[in-house]
Amino acid sequence: MIRSLSVLAIICFASTCLIGKRPAFAGPHDAAFRVFLEKQVKPAARAEGISTATLSRELKGLTPDTSLPGLVGPGGKGSPPKVNFQAEFRAPANYFRDSQFNALVPGGRRLMKKHATSLATIEKRYGVPKRIILAIWARESGYGGAKIPHDAIRVLATRAFMGQRRGFFQDELIAALKILQNGAATRQQLKSSWGGAMGQPQFMPTSYLKYAVDFDGNGHPDIWRTEVDTMASIANYLAKHGWAKGRDWGYEASIPDNVSCSLEGPDNRMAISKWVNAGVKRVSGRPFPDQELSRQGNILMPAGRYGPAFIATENFYVIKEYNESDTYALFVGHLADRYGSNKGFSAAWKPTKKTTRGAVRTLQKSLEAKGHDVGGADGLIGFKTRRSIGKDQEAGGYFATCWVG
Repeated sequence: MIRSLSVLAIICFASTCLIGKRPAFAGPHDAAFRVFLEKQVKPAARAEGISTATLSRELKGLTPDTSLPGLVGPGGKGSPPKVNFQAEFRAPANYFRDSQFNALVPGGRRLMKKHATSLATIEKRYGVPKRIILAIWARESGYGGAKIPHDAIRVLATRAFMGQRRGFFQDELIAALKILQNGAATRQQLKSSWGGAMGQPQFMPTSYLKYAVDFDGNGHPDIWRTEVDTMASIANYLAKHGWAKGRDWGYEASIPDNVSCSLEGPDNRMAISKWVNAGVKRVSGRPFPDQELSRQGNILMPAGRYGPAFIATENFYVIKEYNESDTYALFVGHLADRYGSNKGFSAAWKPTKKTTRGAVRTLQKSLEAKGHDVGGADGLIGFKTRRSIGKDQEAGGYFATCWVG
């Protein structure tokens, strides 16, 4: 945890360590960062009830962590990153390696037995299946076993100062300060990912304040050390974001060539029976459950025609509320399925052209210039970008693959 530059007292020399002098090894943005904390963060935090004592204690000596990925520069001025730092937004194939699932399934099965009573209560209370809860816990922190190395306050302050979503991260920083002031966690416990997500369920601070649950009744939600609080908090998050009780997340399916991949997306939902009438089938050979046929579903093709395809329910998009990535939500749903029968997808992930976030952004701008809605030129290949590629391919007289290249 980085609190101050107290190490200066150990290594400084008389010629460079005079009172009032800037340390010779201070970073190029340290002075502007201090001004940012004093002039912007502290007044906003005080307006939200953060005490001067808390601000002085937690922000004293804080410096920006310029090693974090995806930074653009002080004030958010600079070029957006050209690289996809998050695995969820890269080509899907590596994200779904069987070795990952084989490593996670046994632990999930053990925890399902260990917490059988608590999980039954949580599932009944929130309506979210235990296998979905465990799969998110696995994806976020390896059931609490992953090392979460960063000081959350420093990460959030840095991103509020020189990240792409400065207002968002300033709000998260203030929420993290509230958590410390309320005594729900210590600064040492308040570790985060490089994106600022905390604890075993990897909640952002505002999500902790809204959705974390004190399931064991010890006085505060403990998502850092308490497994049942972690599981209940994940369930509560999904329930509050609209989890539909009694529905699964989706089904791997075969999408025939006459059904264009450009029809993908939740805004193209229709009764699953209509997809069946169009020739869509489950890859298992079994029919869709009778109770699902009259309910809405949509095509999901995370790699266009270069990978497995699915009929997704609205619950798939509730999982996406946890992480705005199709591959993330699919990983969770697939891992949840594999707690039962540990089998991979029926269809393979085919080799695709490697690309960068910058190249995708350029493609998106080109598609926007042609009138397509790509969901914003952010360099991330979401369903709007995929189907826009497909529509553009079809307009040119080609068979739509809905993927880059």
